[in-house]
Amino acid sequence: MSADHEIENLLHEDRHFAPTDAFMADSIAKPSIYAEASADRLAFWEKQARNLHWHKPFTQTLDWSNAPFAKWFADGQLNISYNCLDRHVEAGNGDRVALYFEGEPGDSKEITYSELTRQVKKAANVLVELGVKAGDRVAIYMPMIPEAVVAMQAVARIGAVHSVIFGGFSADSLATRINDAQAVLVITADGGYRKGKASALKPAVDEALSGGRCSTVKNVLVVRRTNQDIAWNDSLDIDWALALGEASDEHEAQPFDAEHPLFILYTSGTTGAPKGILHTTGGYLTQVAYTHKNVFDLHEETDVYWCTADVGWITGHSYVAYGPLANGASQVIYEGTPDSPDWGRWWSIVQKYAVSILYTAPTAIRSFMKFGSAIPAQYDLRSIRVLGSVGEPINPEAWMWYRKIIGGGLAPIVDTWWQTETGAIMISPLPGITTLKPGSAQIAIPGIEIKILDDEGLTLGNGHAGLLTITEPWPAMLRGIWGDPDRFIETYWSKFEGIYFAGDGAKFDE
Repeated sequence: MSADHEIENLLHEDRHFAPTDAFMADSIAKPSIYAEASADRLAFWEKQARNLHWHKPFTQTLDWSNAPFAKWFADGQLNISYNCLDRHVEAGNGDRVALYFEGEPGDSKEITYSELTRQVKKAANVLVELGVKAGDRVAIYMPMIPEAVVAMQAVARIGAVHSVIFGGFSADSLATRINDAQAVLVITADGGYRKGKASALKPAVDEALSGGRCSTVKNVLVVRRTNQDIAWNDSLDIDWALALGEASDEHEAQPFDAEHPLFILYTSGTTGAPKGILHTTGGYLTQVAYTHKNVFDLHEETDVYWCTADVGWITGHSYVAYGPLANGASQVIYEGTPDSPDWGRWWSIVQKYAVSILYTAPTAIRSFMKFGSAIPAQYDLRSIRVLGSVGEPINPEAWMWYRKIIGGGLAPIVDTWWQTETGAIMISPLPGITTLKPGSAQIAIPGIEIKILDDEGLTLGNGHAGLLTITEPWPAMLRGIWGDPDRFIETYWSKFEGIYFAGDGAKFDE
């Protein structure tokens, strides 16, 4: 079915679901948030940014003088790891669980904010000891285990730039990304558990580095997860547990400029080499923290949040590694697949940890639908109060199944549209405000300006399918393609003067 045909079908969707009075009364976001953002967009984003801890407060919100290269809060300084960890401990919340880890074989672990902070400080000291400096690039190639979050936070803490590469990628893909970023260190694991067996990772790193293919890499830091037999090079490889065991757990987070590079995340280009999407620190954290709190109606003292995305993707960056931790949330991370050992695994995890916010992809939802409602019916899912969808459009049938079977017929669904390039959610309902329409991402979040244009750049009225664009700069926007500013301008900004072209089609209904 074509995208236009799918959009056409949605226009005939007439089911609507308003938030309950009880949900509205307790909602984080209030209806006035839209008027506030539209009255003064920059003042609105300034207010959101002030919720973070700034070592040096900013005085300028946006510099768009070198468009399309934005600078947000550019004269301010902060440390993203301090914002995600230390400040919660200092506020007296060190005993709150940061991560509930569920391994695929059934092992589990609870890690508090105090413990996570301690681990990140140790890892930061190990990185410094290995000679990693602010601005250096570090490749991370890991399974979905707590050490992956620790690694990302530690790299960011010392001002280095991480490039997380999905654990399913080949040695060649790994080598291409390591070389493009000129990474000085690779952090990996012997392997991870997937579909009931140990899946190797370290051999792909060894192959990527073989024959001097990646000459910038000085060391490989290796987590022992599966205890598989792996090749070991004493002049290159370092055992994560031994190194952290010897490291000090004292590390003071230093401030970095708001526009200091935070990470590169590669997306496959339709043609040519993968694009290294570059994100910076202050604007990115502002928008991921704000959207995580408001889109999911996060009550951090009581909610248990679970985003099922791997940290190898942007969703795992923004809504696992950074947004939830910036907000002091307790979250679940799960190593394995939804069907291991059977299709009830996710629902057993929801039941075990009393998950109240679940964020996943329509592909997963449609897979569950194939096996019917009998499997989730075996588990207590009454803890769920907000459901989220990400990664692709969700068809109304899957939306309704998700709400009825997983959400008990009551949980609002936030269908979120955004991209690796946008860094954070751009279009989504707000669950305590929006009357929901199945299959529709609905409207831009407060502070974001979108238009649907035709090929000539004219704004289309309701009922006409066109091209989705973002007409004003936003805090979490990409700052470029790593090492290729011309490609950045050509790919995203050349179709319409001064307007970001998302590459997606859209339509407003009547």
